[in-house]
Amino acid sequence: QVQLVESGGGLVQAGGSLRLSCAASGRSFSSYVVGWFRQAPGKEREIVVAIRGNGGTYYPGSMQGRFTISRDNAKNTVYLQMNSLKPEDTAVYYCAARWDLGRWPTARNDYNTWGQGTQVTVSS
Repeated sequence: QVQLVESGGGLVQAGGSLRLSCAASGRSFSSYVVGWFRQAPGKEREIVVAIRGNGGTYYPGSMQGRFTISRDNAKNTVYLQMNSLKPEDTAVYYCAARWDLGRWPTARNDYNTWGQGTQVTVSS
């Protein structure tokens, strides 16, 4: 089983960009689906985007256009590029992983490994 560590969060002005990283330790990283989730205060944790080991991606309709996920299996790292950030993007962002079973894991309970989270704050 892999372990995950997020980095790259911070404070940014509206319209700015951030790139988050999710570094994994462990074996067979390319066999895992990795998802980015976010949780704002008082709200449910929601999926932002997910990526398979072969680079296939899943974007919920509301997240398309401003967020881009990518991965480097040689570095055991997944990235989340966030552009044109808005104050409503303020949240703790988590990466999560699970063994690829052939279907897209889109719910929080579908994932069994989580990072500690990184805070993203977008000021207006």
